[in-house]
Amino acid sequence: MDNINNNETNRQYEYIDKLKEKVAELSESKGRQLTYNVTTFGCQMNARDSEKLRGILEQVGYVSTEDENADFCLYNTCTVRENANNKVYGRLGVLYSYKKRNPDMIIALCGCMMQEEVVINKIKESYNFVDLIFGTHNIFKFAELLYNTLISHGQIIDIWEDTDKIVEKLPTSRKYSFKSGINIMFGCNNFCSYCIVPYVRGRERSRQPDEIIDEITSLVADGVKEIMLLGQNVNSYGKGLNEDINFAKLLRRIEGIDGLKRIRFMTSHPKDLSDELIDVMASSSKICNHLHLPLQSGSTDILAKMNRHYTKEDYLALVDRIRAKVPDIALTTDIIVGFPGESEEDFLETMDVVKKVSFDSAFTFIYSKRTGTPAAAMDNQVPEDVIKDRFDRLLTVVQDIGRKQYDKLVGSTHSVLVENVNEKDSTLMSGRLTNNAIVHFPGDKSLIGDIVNVTLNECKGFYYIGTINE
Repeated sequence: MDNINNNETNRQYEYIDKLKEKVAELSESKGRQLTYNVTTFGCQMNARDSEKLRGILEQVGYVSTEDENADFCLYNTCTVRENANNKVYGRLGVLYSYKKRNPDMIIALCGCMMQEEVVINKIKESYNFVDLIFGTHNIFKFAELLYNTLISHGQIIDIWEDTDKIVEKLPTSRKYSFKSGINIMFGCNNFCSYCIVPYVRGRERSRQPDEIIDEITSLVADGVKEIMLLGQNVNSYGKGLNEDINFAKLLRRIEGIDGLKRIRFMTSHPKDLSDELIDVMASSSKICNHLHLPLQSGSTDILAKMNRHYTKEDYLALVDRIRAKVPDIALTTDIIVGFPGESEEDFLETMDVVKKVSFDSAFTFIYSKRTGTPAAAMDNQVPEDVIKDRFDRLLTVVQDIGRKQYDKLVGSTHSVLVENVNEKDSTLMSGRLTNNAIVHFPGDKSLIGDIVNVTLNECKGFYYIGTINE
């Protein structure tokens, strides 16, 4: 399989060379460089995919623009919620007006939304001005697909139902020079009853550990200090590989990379977060003290309907084990309110977990019926007014607890990775603690990418104001 994937990488570089020649030809005819715009919807996996797409575009001669009225415009789509699909359809109408004025404009769609047959049919019928459509499984073919689009002048649709291929080592264009996401696996085998992801991202496929280590080592040599290990469920990394490897063992190997300062990862499914992984986190000097551990519901009955494979008691016991080994860890979570059949008692069970765990923050979502998932066909859909009332009550408790958690660190000093100049005040810099909290402090842009010690002087809800501790 490795040889097959390497052959495909080489094949795509051949298309990159062809595409570079074609782009140069088009640029010469227009008397300027061609422009591109890539808009990313959804998760950090999509954001990482977009870095790969941008890398190829820049390698072949396109230049980036913030304006969607570009020579090449691509939407990397998300389909977790149906309103995400509607947002894309709405924006396609704007692109159509651009294309009418510039018939040479290339419009492309990729990502999770494109894996749905109903979406492809709708685009064919109502948005036939879209030139290129591809999905999540063949993103590595981007150079080949774009080249064929430029020479064919007809719509190209290339959607794979699934794949066992993992094709890497293609160009990327990182948003930050000092931190980067790293795909360690693709797909998901969990099939939570509310989630479309396994159907559009495919089954789990883990990358070879040596390839991951090599990629991180190269990134560190290029100035990266912090990496984010990405997967739909990183805790199940290693299943299906010939080597005796799991996520905890992989983290130990990554820990040994010289020059790497920080390690983050997401997302962790509670059902298979092992004691071995907790021990690795506790002993590590590089793994950040932040864990995103989706709860979704505090009701054991609702968790069973969600197909989450743990109970309320399992989750609380896991949190106890984590905090026993990593007392200062920041815990964040996801919670869905109004899942089909959720009673007031079920909701109060969720509130009970929130109060017992004291999450630093929580992403709270109103249940959205997702066509194509088992939950969408369930009886006892909760009325909207009931969901809204529960959501507001939960949000009040989550925010109150979060502020109290943040307040605990005021007056202490922490290492901060400086990320950017503050958007609202150019005299301030912004950076992240290892617990993922944001702090703003006086400084200048020469600090970007550095790790500095900052004293947290004041908590402003869910961020801090601080000063560098010289």
